Amino acid sequence: MSETTASEAAASEAAASVTPAGVVVGESATPRGRRARIALRGLQVLLALFYAIASALPKLIGHESAAESFDELGWGSAGMYTIGVLELAGAVALLIPVLQSVAAIALSLLMVGAFVVQIAVFGGEYAATPLILILPLALIAWARRGHNADLVRLLRRGV
Repeated sequence: MSETTASEAAASEAAASVTPAGVVVGESATPRGRRARIALRGLQVLLALFYAIASALPKLIGHESAAESFDELGWGSAGMYTIGVLELAGAVALLIPVLQSVAAIALSLLMVGAFVVQIAVFGGEYAATPLILILPLALIAWARRGHNADLVRLLRRGV
């Protein structure tokens, strides 16, 4: 086997992944495809950090600014902690391959709710923030949609 052919075969094997069901899924072995996967993964990590630290943490520790907002909504601390837990769960799930598409969809729905609340209760002052966050979440949900079949298979097996 020539050196070029051997390196192409190695790159092809390295670019393929195996699903929990044992099915080999090919991924682009081109440098452009590799950069796109790295960029998408980086985006997921950044969003996970944002949701965990900047969004969920203030709610979960009962920071004064979060508590005031939820009191103004009439949801109190129960609503604040619930939203904080949902955001933290979404942040963690963004980093788990089989859950990342579903997590992005769930966080997008949470952002739709945040947008509605911003418009209806707070006069739209920060309404752009949830809309801006929906865009990368939609990209992740679409790009990682192949993992949804893996999740369904796992759920059917009862794992």
